[in-house]
Amino acid sequence: MALILFNKPYGVLCQFTDESTGPERPTLAVYIDRPGFYPAGRLDRDSEGLLLLTDDGRLQARIADPRFKMPKTYLVQVEGEPDAAALQALRRGVRLKDGPTLPAEVERIDDPALWPRDPPVRFRKSVPDCWLRLTIREGRNRQVRRMTAAVGHPTLRLVRWRIGDWTLDGLAPGHWRDAAMPEKGR
Repeated sequence: MALILFNKPYGVLCQFTDESTGPERPTLAVYIDRPGFYPAGRLDRDSEGLLLLTDDGRLQARIADPRFKMPKTYLVQVEGEPDAAALQALRRGVRLKDGPTLPAEVERIDDPALWPRDPPVRFRKSVPDCWLRLTIREGRNRQVRRMTAAVGHPTLRLVRWRIGDWTLDGLAPGHWRDAAMPEKGR
């Protein structure tokens, strides 16, 4: 049983092959050459950050399955400046088309010291933006993006920073490292 921490760059698919019929898109195979490893959860092509890969099906399920409610923390650049009511709505949980979300932990943060994104996030002088640290315990399709949009602040950039006790700290985009395994019974 082994675990890999990978800092997925923007534009990379969370799979080892691209089955589209259009132009070829970068996949995990460009970065990781370890047979038998599979992503524990997903990260959209237009999102960046921490992706865990494992060779153990039970660990994969424990990380990815929403019933285990493993916390996932994102650094989220949003359009506009959410007020206290918008942040409180995220903390209570918001109603999406597929039902209400669980409450999130959220706070406004200073601009994080992240790598530049390629391509850069669009910048508009007339529209301010800010950063949030948002932690959820579920993992619906594009959930964080849909949550920030539901409170009137579309996501401009999304970087997953933490899953459970594992973080991106010290891991450059496109790089990976073996991770310490969780203790039994956790």
